[in-house]
Amino acid sequence: MPGEPPAGTPPGAPDPAGDPFPGPLAPPLRVPAGLVVLVGPPASGKTSFVRALIARRQIDAAAVVSSDEIRAELFGSASPAEAESDAADARIFEERDRRIVARLAAGLTAIAESTNVTPRARARLVALARRFDAPVTMLRFDPDVTDLLHRHAARNRSDLTAADVRAYAALMSRYAGADRLRSEGATTVHDVPGRLRATTPAEAAARFSFARRTPPPPGLSSRSGSGRRPGV
Repeated sequence: MPGEPPAGTPPGAPDPAGDPFPGPLAPPLRVPAGLVVLVGPPASGKTSFVRALIARRQIDAAAVVSSDEIRAELFGSASPAEAESDAADARIFEERDRRIVARLAAGLTAIAESTNVTPRARARLVALARRFDAPVTMLRFDPDVTDLLHRHAARNRSDLTAADVRAYAALMSRYAGADRLRSEGATTVHDVPGRLRATTPAEAAARFSFARRTPPPPGLSSRSGSGRRPGV
């Protein structure tokens, strides 16, 4: 059944991030407004998950800041060598950071969609959130390597090889455990269920509930003109 733990898991046992495996009537996990960092190798289901969130109207499309989409915007007509260069990467992630900062400054949720499997990549994002005292929720996507390779083959991407996917998966395994993410500054860590738990992206999305904006400070009416935040 969707969302069930792997066979042999003791009743009530938590998943690797410490959350109880959700039952059919389990309430959704609350994600506060702030920075949401997706952590997972290529082909691990991150994009399918955020598309399901958008389709279910759980988040606004503008909340998702995708490095792949920014690359396509800035270098869609460039040669592969130019689009994948160090200079291109620097420009892409500068633009990503700018978009995240704009949302956090407005009290809105920003979802950083990139692999984020290394401590260095996550530290850059955590530093942005700390500028605004924004909570950092990290969502882990950690499928079996065989499943990753099957997904990668189905995507037919020329910019990533199977060896690249294996390397990302190895980094995820070594540097992106739930305890490690908490030690780096994550306020909360959750595992996003996937095909290994017979869970579709829509079913995984239904496990979560996202706040879209930071509540106004105590004593400040959300209806007052001076204190009202921009809409999502």
